[in-house]
Amino acid sequence: MSQDGGLKGQGSGVADQGDNQTIFDILRQLLEDWRLITSVTAFFALGSIAVALWLPPVYQASALLKPQTSDSGLGSLARQYGGLASLAGVSLPSGDSESKSDLAIEVLKSKKFATEFVQRHGILPEFFAPDRWDWETQTLTLDDAKYDVQAQTWVRKIKPPRKAEPGAEEIHEKWLESVTIRENNETGFITIAFDHRSPVLAKEWLEYLVTDVNEALRAKDLTQARQAVSYLENKLKETSVSEIRELLANLLRSHMESQMVASVELDYAFSVVDPPTVPDLKTHPKRSLIVVLSTIFGGLLGVFVSLLRTALREQSVRRQPR
Repeated sequence: MSQDGGLKGQGSGVADQGDNQTIFDILRQLLEDWRLITSVTAFFALGSIAVALWLPPVYQASALLKPQTSDSGLGSLARQYGGLASLAGVSLPSGDSESKSDLAIEVLKSKKFATEFVQRHGILPEFFAPDRWDWETQTLTLDDAKYDVQAQTWVRKIKPPRKAEPGAEEIHEKWLESVTIRENNETGFITIAFDHRSPVLAKEWLEYLVTDVNEALRAKDLTQARQAVSYLENKLKETSVSEIRELLANLLRSHMESQMVASVELDYAFSVVDPPTVPDLKTHPKRSLIVVLSTIFGGLLGVFVSLLRTALREQSVRRQPR
């Protein structure tokens, strides 16, 4: 039994020695292949530096906004005259004071708003085909592979069904990449940022964006209020029931107040707390991060190639006839 135990102990020691030897062989192989690992790492490091320097900087302008709230009194009228309104054939909203910010944010993200914004301000080439910003001349050059400035035509090569000139789908995709909306759940304030290769245009377009979304919601509510006022005035002429006339008069007064607010209030959805300024520092690309991550990847790839080459060599040796 002692002999068996001794043999088992020896076998275990041999196995442990074999495992240690395997680890040692791996480390030794990596040290022997230091030139390969260094070469692969250096290749990725130098390549990442070249790419990081080649990538044009992108600047971000941001603005802090306060959402406006609406309290037209229609909610209280709904609670007071809900049953009577249904008899009169008038539908009343069920909500009380509610923020316009949710609707405004969805409008900002919409394809319709993005396309109309670009077309209204005539900025499609600058928005979709920017190349580099020159601080000295304060000018933005356009990508000549996409847009011919001299001929003022789109020349980019793209497969059908898309055309050389970007359509609504591509404008919307680019828009979602450029516009960032962050809401502070504690304070309710909203930060809107615009990314572009021109810091001046990023600031200018963000100002346009806030103005346009305010105007879009203001025009929508103003149109609805005018239609409601016209409808209620006609209803008043058609009925002689005093209770219904009281309801219609209150509704008419409430919609006329909404119409007045929409007519004079410019900061209809958002009021600007901190206006945008021209950023002087780029937001991305993060050149140092690109170089570090690429160098680490190159080192790991070099180690993998070294181990793979060793494994293939050992497999080839085992297959040779003895």
